[in-house]
Amino acid sequence: MKFEDLDVWKRSRQLSANIYKELRDCKDFSFRDQITRAGLSIPSNIAEGFERESTKDCINFLSYAKGSCGEVRTQIYIGIDIAYIPKETGEKWIKETQEISSMLGGLIKTKRGFLK
Repeated sequence: MKFEDLDVWKRSRQLSANIYKELRDCKDFSFRDQITRAGLSIPSNIAEGFERESTKDCINFLSYAKGSCGEVRTQIYIGIDIAYIPKETGEKWIKETQEISSMLGGLIKTKRGFLK
């Protein structure tokens, strides 16, 4: 299976693009850089994991992606709190990060089954 076929990769890629678009005019460069880099790392780590030779490596990179998903969700909460991210947009993104995280958890569990 190619990573491009995974719904979790497609959704995280779209989330990353949406974050970039929404925050392109944000003048707080450190906040913008941090959240966009964390968002970008989710689909990037999924892709890197699937391109690795071993299942163990794949699981590690999927775990990094899941961690980045939590990082992005935290930054979204803060972005809402400081009015960098509109509440409605942020709530939609929070829900999306929760679903992506859950999908990654299921994928990790499936991959771990291949190690047994």
